[in-house]
Amino acid sequence: MLTFPRALGGLALALLFTPAAAAQTDVLTPHDIARMRRVSSAQMSPDGTQIAYTVSVPRMPLVDDDGPAWAELHVMELETGVKRPFITGEQNVRSVHWTPAGNSLAFLAKRGSDEHTSLYVIPTDGGEARRVFGLEDAGISSYSLAPDGERVAVVATAPKSKQRKEQEEQGFKQEIYEEDWRPAQVWIGALDDDEAEPRVLELDGSVYQVRWSPVDERLAISIAPTSLVDDSYMLQRAWIVDGASGEVLNKIETSGKFGTMRWSPDGTRLALIAAADINDPTAARLMVCAADETQPTQLLPEYPGAVHSVAWQNNDELLFVASTGVWRVFESLSLEPGAMPETILDVGGPILSGLSLAADGQSAAFTASTPEHPSELYTSSHTTGLRRLTDVNPWLAERRLAPQEVVTFKARDGLELEGLLIRPLDEVEGQRYPLIMYVHGGPESHHSNGWLTGYSNPGQIAAARGIAVFHTNYRGSTGRGIEFSKLSQGDPAGAEFDDLVDAVDHLIATGLVDGDKVGVTGGSYGGYATAWCSTRYSERFAAGVMFVGISNKLSKVGTTDIPDEEFYVHALHRIWDDWQLFLERSPIYHAGKSKTPVLILHGKADPRVNPGQSRELYRHLKLRSAAPVRLVFYPGEGHGNRRSGARLDYNLRSLRWLEHYLTGDGGDMPEFEVDYEEPDSTGS
Repeated sequence: MLTFPRALGGLALALLFTPAAAAQTDVLTPHDIARMRRVSSAQMSPDGTQIAYTVSVPRMPLVDDDGPAWAELHVMELETGVKRPFITGEQNVRSVHWTPAGNSLAFLAKRGSDEHTSLYVIPTDGGEARRVFGLEDAGISSYSLAPDGERVAVVATAPKSKQRKEQEEQGFKQEIYEEDWRPAQVWIGALDDDEAEPRVLELDGSVYQVRWSPVDERLAISIAPTSLVDDSYMLQRAWIVDGASGEVLNKIETSGKFGTMRWSPDGTRLALIAAADINDPTAARLMVCAADETQPTQLLPEYPGAVHSVAWQNNDELLFVASTGVWRVFESLSLEPGAMPETILDVGGPILSGLSLAADGQSAAFTASTPEHPSELYTSSHTTGLRRLTDVNPWLAERRLAPQEVVTFKARDGLELEGLLIRPLDEVEGQRYPLIMYVHGGPESHHSNGWLTGYSNPGQIAAARGIAVFHTNYRGSTGRGIEFSKLSQGDPAGAEFDDLVDAVDHLIATGLVDGDKVGVTGGSYGGYATAWCSTRYSERFAAGVMFVGISNKLSKVGTTDIPDEEFYVHALHRIWDDWQLFLERSPIYHAGKSKTPVLILHGKADPRVNPGQSRELYRHLKLRSAAPVRLVFYPGEGHGNRRSGARLDYNLRSLRWLEHYLTGDGGDMPEFEVDYEEPDSTGS
């Protein structure tokens, strides 16, 4: 799966901040995005009275040390609405769960003198967090508490041998590609007992998830043959293991991608989210399996959506959050034969993520976004309905936002498609505007009608500068059932990317868009689309910004870490079965006819799409095209930028490029230097 985690001096300043935009201090800016917070997870307490939640807090460019966002821990009391900060500041709290007794919170963090990520517990009635479990030579990636609250099962990578560490200290740091991998193992340990020696379960493979049975010693784990990314995508399976002996009790037979698993309250069954078959692009099908049986039952094989999260309301009923088109729904499903879902929260509301239930199943916690705000904390119960509980960006109320709407249109072959349009702010009726086509990655992903603006998505920032932004759920996107998600398979850059041009034509036909001023951008598979539109469809696009994208389908297979995933859920045949097809579906093949100015950006440490893909497109355009092209690498970044400096640079640099060629004079490229100071520092 390809996805994807400044003021400008002199001439460049004029290019980024047009007179109209510069005069408006009440619109969204790149520096606003750099400071934007998000509620990133939510956990309902067992008694349904409190919600623990984490807040992602970006580091401020030019102020804080560079790095990814911090993660804080907060708790809200539902009856009073009181919010209490528990762990804040320069902290990285994750994997928060209530302890079985419901009076404390467990979480993973690396604090103080920790050399590795450890498990901490903090009481909710006051007191400091204390380290309750850790491993000497490995960091914990995930964990599950035993129902007695005294033990824990953790997942951690097997430590290096003493001999290997000594060799590395002596300078022998060679890496044997895809051979010297170390498995992730399950360790069982006692909480708050430094004298007790943790024990490892000897299992054949590499573990990714662990779930302790709510009633006994059994563990549900997900495991793949190796820790290689391709295996984790395509060969991860659910096993039932005796936590006391390490004996494998059962192996559940799913096929293809694997999502998550949840025990029923009585420990007799598992709810699974997994792929329907080996060619299913995403793990989004709801299944249930008896813990002592191997064959799961797919509960809703014809469901016209994609299931994201699931929880047990009781032993005979499931609750789940799913996408249906550009919306999210919250539904219940009885396990009685022939039962159909009953909708609790229908389409048209916030875009829900995650699902955490109280022990009685009567109240839930979510994170959710809307077109007006990024992810916040929400709750829902049978008596109160859906309620928003937080406002982590109060300054956002001072910004004027452009209208966002759902658009349906037909592709050239008659297929009905959906997209989300952010209209230009202060739009004048009858006037035509420039357009930026933003293309999602995957392609097993989709746009939902929530908050869309980010460091790599110009969204509301571009709209404030008089540019429309469209997000197309082209064929092959998720959210519309398995059949729709397979429509692009075996036809790379074919009908799937024709859909993008058809979307542009639809918006031109409505009278909104100036067909001579259309730009395109996206990351990963969206970067592939950007490169394709900037070469094969160059006559249709006036500017392109390609991020971690594909340019050569032939070399891509030999340089990615997911060649089998690409074969099974995208290509359906190998490149050596049809060299010419893959060559002709490569943007470099069409580079000679490109007239589209292209800005190319890539993380130098990207394992998914090798940075050489960007280098190839750059070189072909330089040699074979007269169109302006620039290549920017981000050292230390992977398949998407995580650090605050790289994010702000990307946001400002890409926006400047698009404005220069869509609303500015065009011609020669903007200067490559960037002034990162905020033009109006009075913003928030």
